[in-house]
Amino acid sequence: MANRQAMPSSATLQSQRDEKLLDLSSKIDEFEGYRHAHGLRIADIADSIGRSFNMAAPDLAAMREAALIHDIGEMVMGREYIKTNRPLSEAERLDLQRHPVIGEQEAAKRGFSRGVQLLVRWHHEWWDGSGYPDALSGEQIPLAARILRVSDAFAALTDDRPRRKARTDEEAVAYMKEWAAIEFDPAVVMAFLRIRERDAERADDTRRNGV
Repeated sequence: MANRQAMPSSATLQSQRDEKLLDLSSKIDEFEGYRHAHGLRIADIADSIGRSFNMAAPDLAAMREAALIHDIGEMVMGREYIKTNRPLSEAERLDLQRHPVIGEQEAAKRGFSRGVQLLVRWHHEWWDGSGYPDALSGEQIPLAARILRVSDAFAALTDDRPRRKARTDEEAVAYMKEWAAIEFDPAVVMAFLRIRERDAERADDTRRNGV
């Protein structure tokens, strides 16, 4: 009897899936003109915030996947205006607002879970209901989507884009505070700021102790 080929382990399969996911995220970042791993940075920020809310492991995993591919709709649309060094026209801005729905559809085509698809759809919803595409407000927006909005905004503000230079961390934090309870869930903003303060204190302790 011929020997059966050994099946790859679940760890190997997960590793292969993670590699493909990171490769896809990198392609999205490249299309958008980010110089650094934007999707991965959002995923790391969102994970820290999610853990502070004691999110369950499956929810954290779905949020991380959504963070890595959140702007897949922009890549699929392939609009050249995304890379231009000028403000968008009103027509272009409205066209761009289609990308979360297109992203949801593309995530479905690629076999991502329904939870990931919906987080991609809702990552531009605003706390006050003036976001898109569904004008959800407050706690109508799932917690993971509210976390992604904060994480995406901070990461985008502090990285260079074709249309603008990066802001400093201090300027970005001021923006987050100003737009809390408008664009952002204020509780998520507060959690994010507490994490930053904690990390800064740990870094100071490390420097003082020479570790």
